[in-house]
Amino acid sequence: MALTDVSFDAPRDGVMGLIGPNGAGKTTLFNCIAGLYKPTGGEILFRPGHRELSVGGFRPERMTALGVSRTFQNIRLFSSLSVLDNVRIGRHCRTKAGFFGAVLRTPGQRAEEKAITGDSLARLAFVGLEAAADQPASSLCYGDQRRLEIARALAADPKLLLLDEPAAGMNPRETGALTDLIQAIVDSGVSVILIEHDMKLVMKICRSLTVLDHGELIAQGAPREIRDNPRVIEAYLGRGMAHA
Repeated sequence: MALTDVSFDAPRDGVMGLIGPNGAGKTTLFNCIAGLYKPTGGEILFRPGHRELSVGGFRPERMTALGVSRTFQNIRLFSSLSVLDNVRIGRHCRTKAGFFGAVLRTPGQRAEEKAITGDSLARLAFVGLEAAADQPASSLCYGDQRRLEIARALAADPKLLLLDEPAAGMNPRETGALTDLIQAIVDSGVSVILIEHDMKLVMKICRSLTVLDHGELIAQGAPREIRDNPRVIEAYLGRGMAHA
């Protein structure tokens, strides 16, 4: 899906919802921000701290190093590895020991690995999975696998977290717990852009909404404004949601 003239500002320390029908270009936009796709035009500006960088075309590993993490619409865990090791993998982008340090098992490398383990356990505690640290990731229920994927993304110390349909397939109890988790992430100082079709979750937690349809921006604004927008109602929400 090509994107045309899509422009928005993600709020600092808040949640921006990115919504629209299937095929609207939402995941394509995430792929451009995260570095998986190279835009053929336009500009992507990222402000880590007090500086502003033009990052369109940066590779994924560079975007991660700058402070952009993401989850995927389809869960992508290392199912045969432990829950803890899945999170440890997400933390290794911040390591400094390098290849030879790992091979030689230098004191600096051992200290760094110990710090990675401690930080990863803290991330698991944050999402409520510390008791499952030694279990294989495949043993977790669906909702907990989603939370594990978020913990792994947080292990990279992001300033911006891209969540691609994190509530997909969750029951109401799991969705409620996810809503609380996203709010806790924001309270910790991380900005979030959220792709989600669960409109109750979106309306409850998002500070602003950006709406796409066929790769084009059709509306932006506060959730109440978007809910009552005739073009959004026609393209996506339907009359029932507008009057809910």
